[in-house]
Amino acid sequence: MSFGRSALALFITTAFSGGALVGAVAPTRAAQATVAPVSTEASANLLPSGLEWHSGMGLTRVTAVAEGIVRVRIGRDGKLPEDASWAVLPDAKASAVPIRHIDTADYVGFETSELRVTLLRKTGGITIADKAGHVLLADQSAAYTTDGTAFQMKKVLPQDAHYFGLGDKFGPLDRRGHSYVMWNTDSYAYREGQDPLYKDIPFFIGFTKGTYYGVFLDNTWRTTFDFGHDDPESLRIGAAGGPIDYYVLGGPNPKQVMSGYTRLTGRPAMQPRWTLGFQQSRWSYPTEKSLRNIVDRLRADRVPADAVWLDIDYQQDYRPFTVDSKTFPNFRQMVADFSARGIRTIAITDLHIADAPNIGYSPFDSGMAQDRFLRGADGKPYVGPVWPGPSLFPDFTQAATRAWWGKLYREFYIDDGVAGFWNDMNEPAIFNSPTKTMPLDNRHRIEEPGFAPRVAEHREVHNIYGMQNHRATYEGLLALKPNERPFVMTRASYAGGQRYGVTWTGDNVSSWNHLALTVPMLESLGLGGFAFAGADIGGFAGKATPDLVTKWYELAMFTPIARSHADRWSGPQEPWGDGAAHEAIRRRFIESRYRLLPYNYTLSEEASRTGVPMMRPLFMEFPETLIRGAPMDLLGGVEFMWGPALLVAPGSFSAPSWTPESPGSYNVILPPGDWYDYWTGKKLIGLRPLQLMGASASLLKPEKLDASTPYQLSVTPQLDQLPVFVRAGSIVPHQALVQSTDDIPKGPLQIDVYPGPNCHGSVYTDDGHSLDYTKGVFSRTEFFCSTESNGGIEVKISAPEGTYHPWWQSYSVVIHGLNAPEKSKAALDGAPLEASQWHHRDATTVSVDLPATVAAHTIVVQ
Repeated sequence: MSFGRSALALFITTAFSGGALVGAVAPTRAAQATVAPVSTEASANLLPSGLEWHSGMGLTRVTAVAEGIVRVRIGRDGKLPEDASWAVLPDAKASAVPIRHIDTADYVGFETSELRVTLLRKTGGITIADKAGHVLLADQSAAYTTDGTAFQMKKVLPQDAHYFGLGDKFGPLDRRGHSYVMWNTDSYAYREGQDPLYKDIPFFIGFTKGTYYGVFLDNTWRTTFDFGHDDPESLRIGAAGGPIDYYVLGGPNPKQVMSGYTRLTGRPAMQPRWTLGFQQSRWSYPTEKSLRNIVDRLRADRVPADAVWLDIDYQQDYRPFTVDSKTFPNFRQMVADFSARGIRTIAITDLHIADAPNIGYSPFDSGMAQDRFLRGADGKPYVGPVWPGPSLFPDFTQAATRAWWGKLYREFYIDDGVAGFWNDMNEPAIFNSPTKTMPLDNRHRIEEPGFAPRVAEHREVHNIYGMQNHRATYEGLLALKPNERPFVMTRASYAGGQRYGVTWTGDNVSSWNHLALTVPMLESLGLGGFAFAGADIGGFAGKATPDLVTKWYELAMFTPIARSHADRWSGPQEPWGDGAAHEAIRRRFIESRYRLLPYNYTLSEEASRTGVPMMRPLFMEFPETLIRGAPMDLLGGVEFMWGPALLVAPGSFSAPSWTPESPGSYNVILPPGDWYDYWTGKKLIGLRPLQLMGASASLLKPEKLDASTPYQLSVTPQLDQLPVFVRAGSIVPHQALVQSTDDIPKGPLQIDVYPGPNCHGSVYTDDGHSLDYTKGVFSRTEFFCSTESNGGIEVKISAPEGTYHPWWQSYSVVIHGLNAPEKSKAALDGAPLEASQWHHRDATTVSVDLPATVAAHTIVVQ
């Protein structure tokens, strides 16, 4: 969608519209837009960690909050706005590092060890470059334009630039050539290109000159990003109001950018281990009997599972924090019975509190007594229609309101044993409203540490409202069980929302198009900090074909949250819903997820510790591998990395008409290096160098043929197969099959070794539910391998770190692709050790069993 002739005018117009970016312009407002004032008496002041630039009523402060992170704040009335943030952590916002000043006749600036900042004395335009001299972000002229309320920044868009991120955006991974609005919106059965959706994260990762960097605009108002859509040479960022306050994060690689972004906004909250299991849901299982039948069928059919979900129909008249005793007469006992079978219960608790006086509805009574609900412009509590009918809405910008909300969970969480909660409809969604939400002049009373107490209109708070609902639930559960990891899923959020739990892609559609675009959508959420996210398996809206549901199950087993969910008008999408043949395939892939649990849990801990997502674009693991000077994902956008080791390829670039349901073959892009087939352990041989299609549809020769050349592999789709490949140099832990993550696997921990360069892997575990891991009660073991001159393989197992004792008592070390004689020789720490060998689909595998101890070990197999 185009910004039209006057981008600033359209920023202003869309600021008050209820949905996607529209084409109307406001010439009268546009005429008032002015470039940031430049005074002939412009001056600069050097600060210990940056500088200030003054010109007329304009004030710009640029500071280094870390060696690789620069913050830019601009005041349009001679002073800087309030230094408060819903997204950035207080310590991160206040941090500073020493800098080296630059002071010339034309510009002032400073350097850190990683970034160089210059500000033109004449215009105030800012340029930020990395230590290699690559310009990451540069103003085209002045730092901004404004009409007094709205503002726009116009940056240079390099020819080789590409952009990734922004959260919920349903379309290609690369944002270049598109424009987007940040405005949380209820979007049932959304379509490709529809914008905005539920979550808006004003952060993106940029690419230029072979390097990666990040930009985060800390502004909660309706904001707009145009990546060369209206003007191919301009990156435009603007907002309907609020502060000009943004951060630029240097790379040079995307993992460093993600670490910097989550340093600012918080690491993803570590989730309980059971959240990595399979979860079954529907809108709705309307009775206790129907839900018990689901659990009985999961266990009878031996479909591994860890959770079932309750949508709104379990409640009395759709009122949050109630249970319909007619349809769920034994709710507490039901939850206990499920728990005894290794299955948790997750309950929805929407934020709209029924306007129900004088009937003993506790959330209404206590909320009114404590004045916890937000008000309309007339000063009275705002009432809007949602599922319970007329409803009130908590004022989550008050710390006291969040504390009140959290206490509402006591009965469900403490007494009934419900394991986790689902905050839906929190954009907030309002029925019978042309904007799908509440009036923008509703009043929020900000009473929050770090903020000056004041009244703010909803137009400022809207984008963080769902996040603060999510926060209130998470912090409330943590207060009720201080040493347990809360599980809370939210539909709406903002930057920093990853601190409070998980999310999903909302009300998607049962279509092949939605299945394909699930990959870039989940990748984008991961790049926005939400390492723990999923998409409804099979699609939420519409009736899916059996093949579609089966393929969705396959893909979902390599995503952070694997939840099957559908609306009441959909067909059955449970594993058995389309007969025995489909159930067998779906069960097999669910089982593969449970066998891979040690690897997946290690990825989840890495995400919570570093901010690097579990589900990764190819460029995150292969940042230096470029195709025609661009990241690999621009051709292989349906492929992704599951952690550092596994490449999942449900589709690829090769045929322009390719769709997931097509029976035609397609080419998988494999980054440089050797690869193994995950399912067979066989090393891939005879790979062809990547060949690209030219404008005339003729094959182009590879740009070069060397160790940095990507490969292509032709794949013919089959219903029961999902191409997954293992990067040579990976060590991947597996376990025996269990039916629940609560079960203790039988036998050893299997360590699958795929020899190659820089061979490494690890396994992490803890008790799976508490916060004791923050006190050192965990176990982390590193693995390394190398190839000896005689062709043998040496595997080193480090001494475990941490004080937790894992479930396994021994290791089974499986070395794939080893060209070994029929009777292999093995040694443990120099002493002979018995080894077994077998051939499976042409892959030679050697297995060695050894005890797991607190000491380091070295194994050599020849």
